[in-house]
Amino acid sequence: MAVAPILSWEGLSLIQGSGWLFRDLDIFIAPRDRLALIGRNGAGKTTLLRLIAGTLDADKGKRSIQPGTKVVVLEQDPDFGGCPRLLDYCLKGPDAPPQHEVESIASQLGIDLNREAVSASGGERRRAAVCRALASEPDLLLLDEPTNHMDLAAIDWLESWLMRFTGAFVVISHDRTFLTRLTRATLWLDRGSLRRREVGFGGYEAWEEEVYANEARAAEKLDAKLKLETHWLSRGVTARRKRNQGRLEKLYQMRAQRASMLSVQGAAKMKLASDDVKTKSVIVAEGVSKKFGDRTIIRDFNLRIQRGDRIGLVGGNGAGKTTLLKMLTGELEPDTGTVKLAQTLSGVMIDQQRSLLSPEKRIRDVLAEGGDWVDVRGEKKHVQGYLKDFLFDPGLIDARVGTLSGGERSRLLLAREFARTSNLLVLDEPTNDLDLETLDLLQEVIADYDGTVLIVSHDRDFLDRTCTVTLGLDGSGRVDIVAGGYADWEKQRQQRNAPAAKKAVVADKAEVAPVVMPARKVKLSYKDQRDYDLLPARIETLDGEIAKLEAALADGDLYTQNPARFAQLTAALDKARAEKDASEERWLELAEMVEG
Repeated sequence: MAVAPILSWEGLSLIQGSGWLFRDLDIFIAPRDRLALIGRNGAGKTTLLRLIAGTLDADKGKRSIQPGTKVVVLEQDPDFGGCPRLLDYCLKGPDAPPQHEVESIASQLGIDLNREAVSASGGERRRAAVCRALASEPDLLLLDEPTNHMDLAAIDWLESWLMRFTGAFVVISHDRTFLTRLTRATLWLDRGSLRRREVGFGGYEAWEEEVYANEARAAEKLDAKLKLETHWLSRGVTARRKRNQGRLEKLYQMRAQRASMLSVQGAAKMKLASDDVKTKSVIVAEGVSKKFGDRTIIRDFNLRIQRGDRIGLVGGNGAGKTTLLKMLTGELEPDTGTVKLAQTLSGVMIDQQRSLLSPEKRIRDVLAEGGDWVDVRGEKKHVQGYLKDFLFDPGLIDARVGTLSGGERSRLLLAREFARTSNLLVLDEPTNDLDLETLDLLQEVIADYDGTVLIVSHDRDFLDRTCTVTLGLDGSGRVDIVAGGYADWEKQRQQRNAPAAKKAVVADKAEVAPVVMPARKVKLSYKDQRDYDLLPARIETLDGEIAKLEAALADGDLYTQNPARFAQLTAALDKARAEKDASEERWLELAEMVEG
């Protein structure tokens, strides 16, 4: 039997500007829903989230919510105005959560809430907003780009918290890994309509391809104008994804070549395969170390970066990524060692400075200085054609920057910077505020770039799809150099830590005096203790099974071609979800017993 929704909208419609942003949308959210809200920049995702929250009035439609349901929003850009400290933001207003709950979450996230709000970094502000939202004990949690500005450790913690969360949530995010791990159903906001499918993000792209293919077939029966309009919108996206599959194969080949140049021990020094390699080097770091006060940020770092390398820098906030990046680009001198840059190196840095785009300027002014032609790395291109390359409607050529969404402004900044002639591209958190189609486009542009690319990012999937070499920093001064992306670095870390963990177990057994463990407030029975220890691994296994089943069910032809198989997979998916729900409930009960 279907579960009654805790919140729903019937016939939701909203006018924006001179027309409807969306019209006659029907939305329902069940008590344990895990929903991904997907859509291109400017489609109205954040606006829709506010309508669901009830903080924005619709022009038409009926909103229903179960009495007592608490809805909490984690905004993309929360307002810290009038808050001297981060803690003041967390505790402001009549709906503020209990202070002890806020402080408990803050300690787990490793943030000092007594820090002045005005001088806090983007990551610190984001974590403070997370503290307020989660401590509010919501029944429905609305998350707008929750991983923006957060480091990998904080993202992992948030993922774990949401996996244990017993309420419902709707999340907007560009982080594919985050969405794949957490969501079970997808809301797709596309050109004013809203589609829902009971598959998590793992099955979304196959579903999207199916919808666009059906629309393309339908468009062939309509007039030429409609064909033209749908070509760059839908077929362009589909074609880009197929091209990117080929680029991924090329990336894997480049990683294999790079791996052969790393020393056997995986140390930081790149071996030279030949003199030819030396002539291709654009940045050479030898024996580089850097300290701030008594703390060593980088220790004995050696690296030879070649023309065409795509280098990813990963690590927690404060681990030294920015310091290392500045030394590699010559902006900061090392304490010891040398960094040599090729004389012909000409760099362009794309950071998070979309605020530098004046709201009063037209798109034409930003890209072509008011003209019709833009100089794209020495080649003349009509500005409208260049706009299409970056997924803009060419009709927006005279639109003001101030009318664009945050993601569209980021995309415009990318278009402007990629037009410049350079052979070194430095990207600082380039994925913030970008939609999934733009991320596909960015991967394509990076793959086709003739020069060298340095990328600082916390987006694990993006690093896996773009980098030939990953520099992993853990804050101790050590820099791991791994051929591949984030997943390759994570695998190496696990392999390195496994022997240490084994030794620790042996050492504990060899001790004469027993190890004193903290006393539990409640002693669990044998069965309860076994469930408490084993359920997290079982839940993770079920997550993998659910993702595979959702991906299989995303095939739009499965039901018509093999209804028996469709029924079998649907039953298996329902069973896996039910087992996961029961396992999560059981583990939460045991965790509460353990914590007293």
